[in-house]
Amino acid sequence: MTVSIGRALDVLAQEAPDAVAVRHGDVTMTRRELDLDTTRLARRWSDRVGQDDLVTVALPNGLDFVRACFAAWKLGATPQPLSTTIGAEERDRVLELARPALVVDQPIGVVDGDDAPVPDRVAASWKAPVSSGSTGRPKLVRAAAAGTVDPHGPVAEFVPRDAVQLVAGPLTHAAPFVYAMRGLMTGHEVVLMSGFDPDAWLSLVAEHRVTWGMLVPTMMHRIHRLGQDRLDAADVSSLDSVLHLGARCAPWLKRAWIDWLGPDRVVEVYAGTESQGIATISGREWLDHPGSVGRGCGGSRFRVVRPDGSDCDPGEVGEIVMRRDAPTYEYVGARPQVRDGWHTLRDSGHLDADGYLYVGDRLDDVIVTAGGPVQPADVEQVLDAHPDVAGSVVVGRPDEERGEVVHAVVQTTASVAELTRWVAGRLDREKRPRSWEVVTESLRSDTGKVRRRDWRERYVTAGAQRGDRRGESDESPAAPGTFA
Repeated sequence: MTVSIGRALDVLAQEAPDAVAVRHGDVTMTRRELDLDTTRLARRWSDRVGQDDLVTVALPNGLDFVRACFAAWKLGATPQPLSTTIGAEERDRVLELARPALVVDQPIGVVDGDDAPVPDRVAASWKAPVSSGSTGRPKLVRAAAAGTVDPHGPVAEFVPRDAVQLVAGPLTHAAPFVYAMRGLMTGHEVVLMSGFDPDAWLSLVAEHRVTWGMLVPTMMHRIHRLGQDRLDAADVSSLDSVLHLGARCAPWLKRAWIDWLGPDRVVEVYAGTESQGIATISGREWLDHPGSVGRGCGGSRFRVVRPDGSDCDPGEVGEIVMRRDAPTYEYVGARPQVRDGWHTLRDSGHLDADGYLYVGDRLDDVIVTAGGPVQPADVEQVLDAHPDVAGSVVVGRPDEERGEVVHAVVQTTASVAELTRWVAGRLDREKRPRSWEVVTESLRSDTGKVRRRDWRERYVTAGAQRGDRRGESDESPAAPGTFA
Protein backbone atom coordinates (compact mmCIF):
# COMPACT_ATOMS: atom_id res chain seq x y z
CA MET A 1 0.00 0.00 0.00
CA THR A 2 1.75 3.14 -1.23
CA VAL A 3 0.47 6.43 0.16
CA SER A 4 1.74 9.97 0.65
CA ILE A 5 4.26 10.40 3.45
CA GLY A 6 1.75 12.51 5.37
CA ARG A 7 -0.91 9.84 4.99
CA ALA A 8 1.56 7.13 6.11
CA LEU A 9 2.01 8.90 9.44
CA ASP A 10 -1.76 8.91 9.90
CA VAL A 11 -1.99 5.19 9.04
CA LEU A 12 0.67 4.31 11.62
CA ALA A 13 -0.97 6.54 14.23
CA GLN A 14 -4.32 4.84 13.76
CA GLU A 15 -2.72 1.40 14.16
CA ALA A 16 -0.77 2.23 17.35
CA PRO A 17 -1.46 5.80 18.51
CA ASP A 18 0.50 5.51 21.76
CA ALA A 19 3.60 3.86 20.27
CA VAL A 20 6.68 6.05 20.58
CA ALA A 21 7.65 7.51 17.21
CA VAL A 22 10.70 9.53 18.18
CA ARG A 23 12.60 10.25 21.38
CA HIS A 24 15.38 12.73 22.07
CA GLY A 25 16.82 12.77 25.56
CA ASP A 26 13.91 12.79 28.00
CA VAL A 27 11.39 14.07 25.43
CA THR A 28 9.24 11.73 23.34
CA MET A 29 6.47 12.00 20.78
CA THR A 30 4.02 9.21 20.09
CA ARG A 31 2.78 8.48 16.61
CA ARG A 32 -0.49 10.29 17.29
CA GLU A 33 1.25 13.29 18.82
CA LEU A 34 3.62 13.57 15.87
CA ASP A 35 0.77 13.27 13.37
CA LEU A 36 -1.41 15.93 15.01
CA ASP A 37 1.47 18.30 15.79
CA THR A 38 2.83 18.25 12.23
CA THR A 39 -0.67 18.83 10.85
CA ARG A 40 -0.96 21.98 12.98
CA LEU A 41 2.52 23.06 11.88
CA ALA A 42 1.65 22.46 8.22
CA ARG A 43 -1.42 24.68 8.63
CA ARG A 44 0.76 27.42 10.16
CA TRP A 45 3.10 27.30 7.14
CA SER A 46 0.46 26.80 4.45
CA ASP A 47 0.42 30.46 3.38
CA ARG A 48 4.18 30.34 2.66
CA VAL A 49 4.83 26.77 1.51
CA GLY A 50 3.15 25.18 -1.48
CA GLN A 51 3.32 22.17 -3.76
CA ASP A 52 6.94 21.14 -4.59
CA ASP A 53 8.50 24.07 -2.77
CA LEU A 54 11.75 23.45 -0.93
CA VAL A 55 11.84 23.87 2.83
CA THR A 56 15.39 24.26 4.12
CA VAL A 57 15.78 22.64 7.55
CA ALA A 58 18.95 23.80 9.29
CA LEU A 59 18.44 22.44 12.80
CA PRO A 60 20.41 20.18 15.13
CA ASN A 61 19.19 16.67 15.86
CA GLY A 62 15.96 16.82 17.80
CA LEU A 63 12.20 16.69 17.58
CA ASP A 64 12.01 20.06 15.79
CA PHE A 65 13.96 18.65 12.85
CA VAL A 66 11.52 15.76 12.51
CA ARG A 67 8.50 18.05 12.94
CA ALA A 68 9.69 20.42 10.22
CA CYS A 69 10.22 17.64 7.69
CA PHE A 70 6.86 15.97 8.20
CA ALA A 71 5.05 19.31 8.07
CA ALA A 72 6.75 20.01 4.75
CA TRP A 73 5.74 16.62 3.35
CA LYS A 74 2.13 17.19 4.41
CA LEU A 75 2.14 20.38 2.32
CA GLY A 76 3.49 18.54 -0.72
CA ALA A 77 6.88 20.22 -0.26
CA THR A 78 10.41 18.82 -0.20
CA PRO A 79 12.66 19.03 2.89
CA GLN A 80 16.13 20.33 2.11
CA PRO A 81 18.40 19.45 5.07
CA LEU A 82 21.29 21.86 5.60
CA SER A 83 24.17 21.47 8.05
CA THR A 84 24.22 23.82 11.01
CA THR A 85 28.03 23.91 11.00
CA ILE A 86 28.83 25.13 7.48
CA GLY A 87 30.27 28.58 6.99
CA ALA A 88 28.15 31.59 6.10
CA GLU A 89 29.51 31.80 2.55
CA GLU A 90 28.72 28.17 1.76
CA ARG A 91 25.31 28.46 3.39
CA ASP A 92 24.54 31.44 1.17
CA ARG A 93 25.54 29.48 -1.94
CA VAL A 94 23.25 26.60 -0.96
CA LEU A 95 20.30 28.90 -0.30
CA GLU A 96 20.89 30.65 -3.61
CA LEU A 97 20.64 27.26 -5.34
CA ALA A 98 17.65 26.08 -3.33
CA ARG A 99 15.61 29.31 -3.24
CA PRO A 100 13.48 27.77 -0.48
CA ALA A 101 9.99 28.93 0.35
CA LEU A 102 10.95 28.70 4.02
CA VAL A 103 14.16 28.36 6.05
CA VAL A 104 13.69 26.65 9.41
CA ASP A 105 16.76 27.41 11.51
CA GLN A 106 15.23 28.41 14.85
CA PRO A 107 13.32 26.38 17.48
CA ILE A 108 9.72 25.87 16.42
CA GLY A 109 8.04 25.87 19.80
CA VAL A 110 4.53 24.74 20.68
CA VAL A 111 2.00 24.96 17.85
CA ASP A 112 -1.65 25.48 18.72
CA GLY A 113 -4.54 25.44 16.32
CA ASP A 114 -6.55 23.25 14.01
CA ASP A 115 -5.29 19.66 13.71
CA ALA A 116 -7.94 18.54 11.22
CA PRO A 117 -6.22 16.73 8.31
CA VAL A 118 -4.79 18.92 5.56
CA PRO A 119 -5.42 18.04 1.88
CA ASP A 120 -3.43 14.96 0.88
CA ARG A 121 -0.45 16.06 -1.23
CA VAL A 122 2.61 14.36 -2.68
CA ALA A 123 5.88 16.12 -3.43
CA ALA A 124 7.48 15.25 -6.76
CA SER A 125 10.77 14.74 -4.86
CA TRP A 126 10.89 13.50 -1.29
CA LYS A 127 14.30 14.97 -0.35
CA ALA A 128 16.95 17.37 -1.62
CA PRO A 129 20.13 17.08 0.46
CA VAL A 130 23.35 18.95 -0.23
CA SER A 131 26.49 17.35 -1.58
CA SER A 132 29.81 19.00 -2.33
CA GLY A 133 31.92 15.92 -3.11
CA SER A 134 35.61 16.42 -3.73
CA THR A 135 35.12 19.72 -5.58
CA GLY A 136 33.86 21.65 -2.59
CA ARG A 137 31.18 23.31 -4.73
CA PRO A 138 27.75 22.66 -3.18
CA LYS A 139 24.95 21.16 -5.21
CA LEU A 140 21.50 19.88 -4.36
CA VAL A 141 20.71 16.23 -4.96
CA ARG A 142 17.00 16.18 -5.67
CA ALA A 143 15.63 12.64 -5.32
CA ALA A 144 13.75 11.26 -8.32
CA ALA A 145 11.39 9.38 -6.00
CA ALA A 146 8.18 11.16 -5.04
CA GLY A 147 6.99 11.77 -1.48
CA THR A 148 5.27 8.40 -1.12
CA VAL A 149 5.95 5.30 0.96
CA ASP A 150 4.49 1.94 1.91
CA PRO A 151 4.07 2.29 5.69
CA HIS A 152 4.13 -1.50 6.03
CA GLY A 153 7.16 -2.03 3.82
CA PRO A 154 10.86 -2.26 4.71
CA VAL A 155 13.21 0.72 4.62
CA ALA A 156 15.59 -1.40 2.54
CA GLU A 157 16.35 -5.07 2.09
CA PHE A 158 19.29 -4.80 4.50
CA VAL A 159 17.34 -2.96 7.25
CA PRO A 160 15.10 -4.87 9.70
CA ARG A 161 11.40 -4.30 9.09
CA ASP A 162 10.57 -3.51 12.73
CA ALA A 163 13.22 -1.68 14.69
CA VAL A 164 14.19 0.59 17.51
CA GLN A 165 16.62 2.71 15.52
CA LEU A 166 19.43 4.69 17.13
CA VAL A 167 20.46 7.72 15.05
CA ALA A 168 24.07 8.59 15.84
CA GLY A 169 24.80 10.99 12.99
CA PRO A 170 23.44 14.44 12.13
CA LEU A 171 20.07 14.40 10.39
CA THR A 172 21.33 17.11 8.06
CA HIS A 173 23.59 14.49 6.45
CA ALA A 174 22.14 12.33 3.69
CA ALA A 175 22.44 8.83 5.17
CA PRO A 176 21.16 9.51 8.72
CA PHE A 177 18.34 11.53 7.18
CA VAL A 178 17.27 8.72 4.85
CA TYR A 179 17.32 5.91 7.40
CA ALA A 180 15.78 7.90 10.25
CA MET A 181 12.99 9.42 8.15
CA ARG A 182 12.21 6.26 6.22
CA GLY A 183 12.21 4.46 9.56
CA LEU A 184 9.64 6.88 10.98
CA MET A 185 7.51 6.46 7.86
CA THR A 186 7.46 2.68 8.30
CA GLY A 187 6.94 2.34 12.05
CA HIS A 188 10.41 2.44 13.59
CA GLU A 189 10.87 3.90 17.03
CA VAL A 190 13.66 6.41 16.43
CA VAL A 191 16.10 7.45 19.17
CA LEU A 192 18.06 10.61 18.35
CA MET A 193 21.50 11.47 19.71
CA SER A 194 22.36 15.19 19.91
CA GLY A 195 25.92 14.36 18.95
CA PHE A 196 27.93 11.20 18.79
CA ASP A 197 29.61 9.97 21.95
CA PRO A 198 30.85 6.36 21.99
CA ASP A 199 30.05 5.63 25.63
CA ALA A 200 26.61 7.23 25.33
CA TRP A 201 25.93 5.13 22.21
CA LEU A 202 26.48 1.93 24.18
CA SER A 203 24.36 3.20 27.07
CA LEU A 204 21.46 4.15 24.77
CA VAL A 205 21.53 0.74 23.09
CA ALA A 206 21.04 -0.86 26.50
CA GLU A 207 18.56 1.69 27.87
CA HIS A 208 16.17 1.65 24.91
CA ARG A 209 16.77 -1.92 23.75
CA VAL A 210 17.95 -0.62 20.41
CA THR A 211 17.73 -3.21 17.64
CA TRP A 212 19.35 -1.39 14.71
CA GLY A 213 21.55 1.57 13.94
CA MET A 214 23.82 3.09 11.33
CA LEU A 215 27.44 4.01 11.97
CA VAL A 216 30.42 5.27 10.01
CA PRO A 217 33.93 3.86 10.50
CA THR A 218 35.00 6.91 12.55
CA MET A 219 32.26 6.08 15.08
CA MET A 220 33.18 2.40 15.03
CA HIS A 221 36.79 3.36 15.74
CA ARG A 222 35.81 5.52 18.71
CA ILE A 223 33.58 2.80 20.18
CA HIS A 224 36.36 0.23 19.75
CA ARG A 225 38.83 2.57 21.48
CA LEU A 226 36.74 2.43 24.67
CA GLY A 227 38.54 -0.81 25.36
CA GLN A 228 37.62 -4.45 25.68
CA ASP A 229 36.45 -4.15 29.29
CA ARG A 230 33.83 -1.55 28.34
CA LEU A 231 32.73 -3.52 25.29
CA ASP A 232 32.43 -6.74 27.29
CA ALA A 233 30.37 -4.97 29.94
CA ALA A 234 28.01 -3.34 27.44
CA ASP A 235 24.58 -4.88 26.95
CA VAL A 236 24.17 -5.06 23.17
CA SER A 237 22.01 -8.19 23.24
CA SER A 238 19.08 -6.28 21.71
CA LEU A 239 20.97 -5.44 18.52
CA ASP A 240 19.80 -7.37 15.46
CA SER A 241 22.49 -5.68 13.39
CA VAL A 242 24.43 -2.50 12.75
CA LEU A 243 24.97 -0.98 9.32
CA HIS A 244 28.11 0.93 8.43
CA LEU A 245 28.84 3.08 5.41
CA GLY A 246 30.28 6.45 4.43
CA ALA A 247 33.99 5.59 4.13
CA ARG A 248 36.40 2.69 3.82
CA CYS A 249 36.48 0.60 6.96
CA ALA A 250 39.93 -0.69 7.86
CA PRO A 251 40.00 -4.51 7.78
CA TRP A 252 41.42 -4.71 11.32
CA LEU A 253 38.51 -2.60 12.61
CA LYS A 254 35.91 -4.58 10.68
CA ARG A 255 37.29 -7.85 12.08
CA ALA A 256 37.19 -6.42 15.59
CA TRP A 257 33.48 -5.60 15.21
CA ILE A 258 32.72 -9.01 13.71
CA ASP A 259 34.56 -10.65 16.60
CA TRP A 260 32.54 -8.54 19.05
CA LEU A 261 29.03 -8.76 17.59
CA GLY A 262 29.29 -11.77 15.31
CA PRO A 263 29.31 -11.88 11.49
CA ASP A 264 25.52 -11.86 11.13
CA ARG A 265 25.17 -8.54 12.97
CA VAL A 266 27.61 -6.42 10.94
CA VAL A 267 26.36 -5.20 7.56
CA GLU A 268 28.07 -2.79 5.16
CA VAL A 269 26.66 -0.63 2.38
CA TYR A 270 28.43 1.32 -0.37
CA ALA A 271 26.42 4.14 -1.94
CA GLY A 272 26.46 7.85 -2.60
CA THR A 273 23.97 10.57 -1.76
CA GLU A 274 22.62 10.12 -5.28
CA SER A 275 21.84 6.39 -4.74
CA GLN A 276 22.77 5.70 -8.36
CA GLY A 277 24.23 2.39 -7.21
CA ILE A 278 24.05 0.45 -3.93
CA ALA A 279 26.22 -2.49 -2.90
CA THR A 280 25.90 -4.43 0.34
CA ILE A 281 27.74 -7.22 2.12
CA SER A 282 27.10 -9.18 5.30
CA GLY A 283 29.79 -9.85 7.84
CA ARG A 284 29.76 -13.53 6.92
CA GLU A 285 30.30 -12.74 3.23
CA TRP A 286 33.04 -10.29 4.19
CA LEU A 287 35.01 -13.01 5.94
CA ASP A 288 35.12 -14.83 2.59
CA HIS A 289 35.89 -11.59 0.69
CA PRO A 290 37.79 -9.43 3.19
CA GLY A 291 37.92 -5.79 2.21
CA SER A 292 34.95 -5.98 -0.14
CA VAL A 293 31.85 -3.76 0.04
CA GLY A 294 29.77 -6.47 -1.60
CA ARG A 295 27.65 -6.76 -4.71
CA GLY A 296 24.88 -4.68 -6.21
CA CYS A 297 21.38 -4.73 -4.72
CA GLY A 298 18.11 -2.93 -5.41
CA GLY A 299 18.58 -3.14 -9.17
CA SER A 300 22.18 -1.85 -9.02
CA ARG A 301 24.98 -2.90 -11.34
CA PHE A 302 28.67 -2.08 -11.02
CA ARG A 303 31.60 -2.08 -13.43
CA VAL A 304 35.23 -1.04 -13.07
CA VAL A 305 36.63 0.64 -16.16
CA ARG A 306 39.87 1.90 -17.62
CA PRO A 307 40.29 5.52 -18.78
CA ASP A 308 39.13 4.48 -22.27
CA GLY A 309 35.90 3.06 -20.85
CA SER A 310 36.76 -0.61 -21.37
CA ASP A 311 36.15 -3.09 -18.54
CA CYS A 312 39.02 -3.88 -16.21
CA ASP A 313 39.98 -7.48 -15.59
CA PRO A 314 39.25 -8.99 -12.15
CA GLY A 315 41.70 -7.51 -9.68
CA GLU A 316 42.65 -4.62 -11.97
CA VAL A 317 42.14 -1.19 -10.41
CA GLY A 318 40.11 1.35 -12.32
CA GLU A 319 37.20 3.73 -11.95
CA ILE A 320 33.98 2.39 -10.41
CA VAL A 321 30.86 3.12 -12.48
CA MET A 322 27.30 2.15 -11.64
CA ARG A 323 23.70 2.26 -12.75
CA ARG A 324 20.25 1.30 -11.52
CA ASP A 325 17.07 0.22 -13.23
CA ALA A 326 15.44 3.65 -12.83
CA PRO A 327 16.68 7.23 -12.34
CA THR A 328 17.33 8.11 -8.71
CA TYR A 329 18.33 11.80 -8.69
CA GLU A 330 18.88 15.06 -10.49
CA TYR A 331 21.35 17.79 -9.60
CA VAL A 332 20.63 21.44 -8.95
CA GLY A 333 23.84 23.37 -9.49
CA ALA A 334 25.90 20.69 -11.26
CA ARG A 335 25.85 18.17 -14.07
CA PRO A 336 25.92 14.42 -13.37
CA GLN A 337 29.08 12.55 -14.30
CA VAL A 338 27.55 10.00 -16.66
CA ARG A 339 28.96 8.11 -19.63
CA ASP A 340 26.71 5.86 -21.71
CA GLY A 341 24.24 5.64 -18.84
CA TRP A 342 26.88 4.71 -16.24
CA HIS A 343 27.35 7.05 -13.29
CA THR A 344 30.47 7.65 -11.25
CA LEU A 345 31.37 8.95 -7.81
CA ARG A 346 35.00 9.18 -9.00
CA ASP A 347 36.01 6.30 -6.73
CA SER A 348 38.77 3.89 -7.64
CA GLY A 349 38.40 0.16 -7.03
CA HIS A 350 38.28 -3.32 -8.50
CA LEU A 351 36.07 -6.38 -8.80
CA ASP A 352 37.16 -9.88 -7.87
CA ALA A 353 36.44 -13.02 -9.88
CA ASP A 354 33.16 -13.53 -7.99
CA GLY A 355 31.89 -10.04 -8.78
CA TYR A 356 32.51 -8.56 -5.33
CA LEU A 357 33.42 -4.87 -5.34
CA TYR A 358 36.43 -3.37 -3.55
CA VAL A 359 36.61 0.41 -3.14
CA GLY A 360 39.73 2.55 -3.01
CA ASP A 361 39.99 6.29 -2.58
CA ARG A 362 38.49 9.03 -4.70
CA LEU A 363 40.55 9.34 -7.85
CA ASP A 364 41.18 13.00 -7.04
CA ASP A 365 42.61 11.99 -3.63
CA VAL A 366 45.12 9.41 -4.85
CA ILE A 367 48.67 10.58 -4.20
CA VAL A 368 50.83 10.39 -7.31
CA THR A 369 54.39 9.92 -6.14
CA ALA A 370 57.59 8.68 -7.76
CA GLY A 371 57.07 5.17 -6.43
CA GLY A 372 53.56 4.88 -7.88
CA PRO A 373 50.03 5.79 -6.77
CA VAL A 374 49.30 5.76 -3.03
CA GLN A 375 45.77 5.35 -1.68
CA PRO A 376 45.45 7.66 1.36
CA ALA A 377 43.08 5.24 3.12
CA ASP A 378 45.76 2.51 3.00
CA VAL A 379 48.02 4.74 5.08
CA GLU A 380 45.22 6.01 7.34
CA GLN A 381 44.11 2.52 8.32
CA VAL A 382 47.66 1.67 9.46
CA LEU A 383 47.94 4.90 11.44
CA ASP A 384 44.50 4.48 12.99
CA ALA A 385 45.44 1.00 14.22
CA HIS A 386 48.01 2.56 16.58
CA PRO A 387 46.56 2.41 20.11
CA ASP A 388 47.23 6.12 20.73
CA VAL A 389 45.81 7.44 17.45
CA ALA A 390 42.27 8.83 17.49
CA GLY A 391 42.20 9.59 13.77
CA SER A 392 44.24 10.61 10.75
CA VAL A 393 44.03 12.30 7.38
CA VAL A 394 46.59 11.60 4.67
CA VAL A 395 47.09 13.84 1.64
CA GLY A 396 49.66 14.51 -1.03
CA ARG A 397 52.10 17.34 -0.41
CA PRO A 398 53.71 18.84 -3.55
CA ASP A 399 57.36 17.91 -4.05
CA GLU A 400 59.47 19.01 -7.02
CA GLU A 401 61.51 15.80 -7.02
CA ARG A 402 58.79 13.18 -6.51
CA GLY A 403 55.75 15.10 -7.72
CA GLU A 404 53.99 14.48 -4.42
CA VAL A 405 54.94 12.95 -1.10
CA VAL A 406 52.73 11.45 1.58
CA HIS A 407 51.80 13.90 4.34
CA ALA A 408 49.99 12.69 7.48
CA VAL A 409 47.89 14.76 9.86
CA VAL A 410 47.34 12.71 13.02
CA GLN A 411 45.20 13.22 16.11
CA THR A 412 47.34 11.48 18.71
CA THR A 413 49.27 11.64 21.94
CA ALA A 414 52.11 9.63 20.40
CA SER A 415 55.32 11.25 19.20
CA VAL A 416 56.19 11.56 15.53
CA ALA A 417 59.19 9.32 16.19
CA GLU A 418 56.87 6.61 17.52
CA LEU A 419 54.54 6.98 14.53
CA THR A 420 57.51 6.75 12.17
CA ARG A 421 58.58 3.47 13.80
CA TRP A 422 54.98 2.19 13.66
CA VAL A 423 54.56 2.69 9.91
CA ALA A 424 58.10 1.51 9.07
CA GLY A 425 57.20 -2.10 9.77
CA ARG A 426 53.75 -1.95 8.20
CA LEU A 427 53.94 0.11 5.02
CA ASP A 428 56.06 0.04 1.88
CA ARG A 429 58.59 2.85 1.83
CA GLU A 430 56.74 5.01 -0.73
CA LYS A 431 53.55 4.79 1.33
CA ARG A 432 55.21 6.02 4.52
CA PRO A 433 54.57 9.67 5.40
CA ARG A 434 57.52 11.93 4.68
CA SER A 435 56.04 14.80 6.66
CA TRP A 436 53.79 14.90 9.69
CA GLU A 437 51.47 17.17 11.59
CA VAL A 438 50.17 16.26 15.05
CA VAL A 439 46.89 17.86 16.16
CA THR A 440 44.56 17.58 19.12
CA GLU A 441 41.23 18.37 17.43
CA SER A 442 39.02 15.81 15.68
CA LEU A 443 39.84 15.53 12.00
CA ARG A 444 36.54 14.12 10.79
CA SER A 445 32.93 15.05 11.30
CA ASP A 446 30.45 12.80 13.09
CA THR A 447 29.63 11.40 9.66
CA GLY A 448 33.24 10.36 9.13
CA LYS A 449 33.74 12.85 6.32
CA VAL A 450 36.81 14.90 5.58
CA ARG A 451 37.41 17.20 2.64
CA ARG A 452 40.95 16.30 1.62
CA ARG A 453 40.95 19.03 -1.01
CA ASP A 454 41.06 21.66 1.75
CA TRP A 455 44.04 19.98 3.39
CA ARG A 456 45.89 19.70 0.08
CA GLU A 457 45.34 23.37 -0.71
CA ARG A 458 46.56 24.30 2.76
CA TYR A 459 49.91 22.61 2.17
CA VAL A 460 50.28 23.97 -1.35
CA THR A 461 49.80 27.49 0.04
CA ALA A 462 52.12 26.91 3.00
CA GLY A 463 54.83 25.46 0.78
CA ALA A 464 54.58 28.33 -1.67
CA GLN A 465 54.96 30.86 1.14
CA ARG A 466 58.08 29.08 2.38
CA GLY A 467 59.44 28.46 -1.12
CA ASP A 468 59.98 24.84 -0.06
CA ARG A 469 59.11 21.94 -2.34
CA ARG A 470 61.45 19.18 -1.18
CA GLY A 471 60.04 16.31 0.89
CA GLU A 472 62.22 15.25 3.79
CA SER A 473 63.00 11.65 4.63
CA ASP A 474 60.79 9.86 7.11
CA GLU A 475 63.82 9.34 9.32
CA SER A 476 63.72 13.07 10.17
CA PRO A 477 60.32 13.73 11.78
CA ALA A 478 59.12 17.23 12.52
CA ALA A 479 57.98 18.69 15.76
CA PRO A 480 54.23 18.43 16.36
CA GLY A 481 52.17 20.86 14.32
CA THR A 482 54.86 21.50 11.69
CA PHE A 483 56.04 20.10 8.40
CA ALA A 484 58.82 17.55 8.51
